[in-house]
Amino acid sequence: MTLRFDPLNIVVCGIGGQGNVLAAEILGSAMCDRGCRVAVGETYGASQRGGSVMSHVRVSNQWDPSVLIPAGEAHIILGFEPLEALRIARKYAGVDTVTVYDPRPVYPLGVLQGVQTYPSLEELQAEIRSLSSLALAVPAADIAMEAGDSKAANIALLGAFSQLSAAPLSSGDLEKILAQRFNGAVLELNRRAFAMGCEAARKGGAV
Repeated sequence: MTLRFDPLNIVVCGIGGQGNVLAAEILGSAMCDRGCRVAVGETYGASQRGGSVMSHVRVSNQWDPSVLIPAGEAHIILGFEPLEALRIARKYAGVDTVTVYDPRPVYPLGVLQGVQTYPSLEELQAEIRSLSSLALAVPAADIAMEAGDSKAANIALLGAFSQLSAAPLSSGDLEKILAQRFNGAVLELNRRAFAMGCEAARKGGAV
């Protein structure tokens, strides 16, 4: 596999329950399947209460990479929630970073109770764009609902990821892993969400 950067550094981030860890595992499995050396590590906030969850996926053709990505050295950020994507971009984005994220907010309990405020979506997206060489907003949660299950948002975002020129994996590479992880109606649902994510990325200008 040809890597644009070696090691290639990918951060997958979101809120507990959004399928962040599964998405990172699928990415890691697909790249191992292509013969790469892969390290995957997770950090958890209060994930059972909607806290932050972040996975580091590091890929190399030459050596076994360490687990943690240094600050400012993420090449791709895959974000399931816009504020989480921005938090990660502030720390890990560099000059070559591509950010793919779902712009649909998941409001913390404090915001729902009226004791905290959530930044405006316009401000969030503007800052994400300013920190990224390419920022692609993909409505993964909406796509998943249309495909048949909101839980498939992570798979829709993986579909969008596969369309990036910066991504080392093709859609076929990831679909192969989906077929290994799922079967029956669940596999067909995830295939729909994945294909719709691919299409959304192409329409959004993925390069």
